[in-house]
Amino acid sequence: MTTFDKREQGFEAKFAHDEELMFKATARSNKLLGMWAAAELGLTGDAAASYATALVTDNLDGQTIDETLRKVSDDLAGKGISPEQVAQKLRDCLHQALAQLEATPNDLR
Repeated sequence: MTTFDKREQGFEAKFAHDEELMFKATARSNKLLGMWAAAELGLTGDAAASYATALVTDNLDGQTIDETLRKVSDDLAGKGISPEQVAQKLRDCLHQALAQLEATPNDLR
């Protein structure tokens, strides 16, 4: 195996790792956003968990980040929460999710 082949494999492995990390971070941040939105809507228990899980599964079904933001913004519009506030909360949730993933050992992610 040449140095070039080893380098190519290294880049491919890094790409796969980065994609997996982003997938997990997106799912986790959507769950965090969903729990926050559920609390703002006054949902608790199973209803709150269902709302948050729906955001994660909708994203898995191909929903874009813009569609997720639009859904949550529409749901929270009656509570006086602006789309900008929802977008900021999603950014905060993404940072929190990345920090949680970095703090978790690889075998528990």
